[in-house]
Amino acid sequence: MNIDAIILDLDGTLWDSCRVVAESWGETLRRLGCTDWEPRPETVKSIMGMTAEEIAAALFSQYGAKSREICRQCIHEENAYIARHGGDLYPGVGETLAALSETLPLFIVSNCLEGYIECFLTSSGLGPLFRDHVCEGDTGLKKAGNIALLARRHGLRCPVYVGDTASDERSAREAGCAFVFASYGFGGAERPDAVIASFSELPAAIDALKGGFSHV
Repeated sequence: MNIDAIILDLDGTLWDSCRVVAESWGETLRRLGCTDWEPRPETVKSIMGMTAEEIAAALFSQYGAKSREICRQCIHEENAYIARHGGDLYPGVGETLAALSETLPLFIVSNCLEGYIECFLTSSGLGPLFRDHVCEGDTGLKKAGNIALLARRHGLRCPVYVGDTASDERSAREAGCAFVFASYGFGGAERPDAVIASFSELPAAIDALKGGFSHV
């Protein structure tokens, strides 16, 4: 494969923000007077990768007609909290990204609302390593559409997508990308082109894919 870019998922691939998201949602729900449940990190983990509408249905349905609005309020307010506190980077992310950025442009595509990726870039200090990023909140497109959009925008012919869920894999396939599965993340995969058990294994996986395109 003549790989010309690496496009990365965020949650479950670059960092784990479940702890700080749960803390932020708890603050928002208390402010709104919704004190009947307290979000836990494992609760947030169960919906990572979902769209805002899917999250509202999965976790906020008890609020009836207000479920979508309460959910969106929680998600929007989490950005400011995360910007202050940051998530938990997976081991090796910073140094591995720095090494990869010397030979390939790096991008992020995530199913988040607007502003979330910027919180990651700022709080982690890794912003300068990325060429561009896009999310559903920016464009209204699903992940496959955003991968394709980014490829068109930058003239990418053979990007690789790195993610941690079966949904990520399907999106990569729909967009015509090879898929590297981050098995340490939040989900599973069916037939990824490569598997990494830690982020520091990504350069070797990319090198292996350059030698051919075959499912593992």
